[in-house]
Amino acid sequence: MISDRPVHILLVEDNADDVFLTRQGFERSGLDVVIHHVENGELCLDFLRKSGAFADVPRPDLVLLDLNMPIMGGREVMAEIVEDESLRQIPVVILTTSDAEADVLEMYKLRCSSYITKPIDFKDFQRIIAEFSTYWFDIVKLPPVHGSGA
Repeated sequence: MISDRPVHILLVEDNADDVFLTRQGFERSGLDVVIHHVENGELCLDFLRKSGAFADVPRPDLVLLDLNMPIMGGREVMAEIVEDESLRQIPVVILTTSDAEADVLEMYKLRCSSYITKPIDFKDFQRIIAEFSTYWFDIVKLPPVHGSGA
């Protein structure tokens, strides 16, 4: 649990409705959370590498990554993260509509920390985010953030 500062989450999601639902879920969780949002994998990697417009962003404590996005999808992002020694210790949770076994297996092979299929129902989505918040920020010990400036 991170108690001396807000939890920084990088939400990588191209669907505006899912961004809204995720933000709502975290707001209702009562946690001190800062959600940073990018719409594709290319921007995700720029954010994580503090490149260009993202030079001064904090290093996220956790990445919530959609699989199917324009420009660069979650599969490609995971492959890049696992190859980059400076990024691979950041927990990445897949949050996607796909429940295909091949996708689940591929993401775990690429060392994702968890795989969550987005529920379609609003209340189920909120419940999932609340349970997710409790698990990741009250139970799990996250790796220390180094060189974040946060």
